[in-house]
Amino acid sequence: MKNARAFLVLATFFAFTVPLMPLQHLFVRTGSRFARSFPHWYHRQVCKIVGVRLCVDGELARQNGVLVVSNHVSWLDITVLSAVAPVSFVAKNEVSTWPFVKWLAKLQRSVFVDRERRTQTSTKVTEILDRLEAGDHVVIFAEGTSSDGNGVLPFRTALFAAVKPPSGAPSAGDNADSDVAVQTLALTYTRAYGLPLGRRGRPQVAWYGDMDLASHAWRLLGLGPLEANIRIGPPVPLDDFADRKALARYTEDKIRSDVVELLRGRPAE
Repeated sequence: MKNARAFLVLATFFAFTVPLMPLQHLFVRTGSRFARSFPHWYHRQVCKIVGVRLCVDGELARQNGVLVVSNHVSWLDITVLSAVAPVSFVAKNEVSTWPFVKWLAKLQRSVFVDRERRTQTSTKVTEILDRLEAGDHVVIFAEGTSSDGNGVLPFRTALFAAVKPPSGAPSAGDNADSDVAVQTLALTYTRAYGLPLGRRGRPQVAWYGDMDLASHAWRLLGLGPLEANIRIGPPVPLDDFADRKALARYTEDKIRSDVVELLRGRPAE
């Protein structure tokens, strides 16, 4: 039964996705405003195909650029976060080489960062800041990798160099008129088939360590309807943070607290 469900979901996903890829490519190439909004609509439909129910507390600021700092649990996070709001992602460079996935990432205007090449930093700083100043919502997975879904890993301050770089490099604070904000996003997967996943069940959704992507996706798609809980923090001006360590400390504390509350089923205060 699980294999049949996984096959049906995957077949529906490809039948829905492939014809739409040239359309999004056209939006990106022409600089259309739909290049931002179309992936948001698309991922909402993918959530329905996969069977993901979204429970969202809070919302992203619409009028300005937002750096969205999130925890990371699974490859499914991309679809879930994109269904919550029009977003793009800062992704590790390896993603740009993955079959098929790389095209989806590029069509969503992802920024690929090679963590091993520090000489690339200034170029990526400029690209990300330009996107934020243009009003984009850009997501950083601050743990640098995915967890087992039962908690939050320590944040890597180096990942914030793109928006709060070392002294001498460009930063959002260099623009006195900057309206860029930071918002936290805590993500948890709490139920499957309406039943609580629990500590032992959540790693079934999580994709972490040396798990194979294809086999994990097949198992997850056969698991059944899922519930994703998201809590979005209030917008805070990026200029309020003195440096990347202060930014990392604030976002880690907020997301860690929110994840604990979501996993315990506690409402926001």
